[in-house]
Order: sequence, then C-alpha cells, then structure tokens
Amino acid sequence: VQLQASGGGLVQAGGSLKLSCAASGRAFTFMSYNMAWFRQTPGKEREFVARISWRNTPTYYNDSVEGRFTISRDNAKNILYLRMNSLKSEDTAVYYCAADRRSPYTADFQAPAVYEYWGQGTQVTVSS
Repeated sequence: VQLQASGGGLVQAGGSLKLSCAASGRAFTFMSYNMAWFRQTPGKEREFVARISWRNTPTYYNDSVEGRFTISRDNAKNILYLRMNSLKSEDTAVYYCAADRRSPYTADFQAPAVYEYWGQGTQVTVSS
C-alpha cells in the first residue's frame, strides 16, 4: 500500500494550494477507506486537519481550518484532495494523508493511532 502526497509548496499568506494523495497497492481498495489529512511542525505532535468517510459523508474539520479548507476524494481515480484557501502562516507544516477502515462516525477520528496507512508528507510553507 502506498499513499503518495503531493502539491505542497511555498505560498503567500492569503493564497491557495491544493494537495493530492494518490493511493495504490493491490491489497488497498481506496473506496473502502476513510481518508484524512494531518499536519505536523517540528517539535509538535501530528495534528488532525480533515477527514472524509469512504462514502464522502460525513466530513470533519479541525476548527482552525473550518471554512478555509475542503477535503474531497475521487474514488474512480483513487485520489484524495485538500483544497486550502486563505492560507495563514500558522498553516505551515508537513501535511500527511492517512487511511483507516473504522466506522465513518468513529469518535476518535482525530487520533493518529486510528489510521492504518500513512503517506510520506508534503511540505506547505506560508509566508507572511
């Protein structure tokens, strides 16, 4: 199983980026997995950003990104997306995609331990 995150880069505050996470692997049925984005900065724990269930609903967001970020998926292409608008300097981090097969309504969806598979991360830097 491989989750390949891409789309990160350097952007000015107020700008936008769209991250992608391509899933592959013979034993990995993308449409069966809930998918999520986390982020991490040096010296801090990995932080939940957004989650989308295998059937596209429900979706959940960290309060700090609600209204600015949109998570989506294309089950036909095995790709997860994160559209990030109105970026702030505090959004600077390495962004990781992750997958799990718990209930779409699992209460602990913000915990990294819930997720079975992780991508390698893509750096997002927002300059102020």
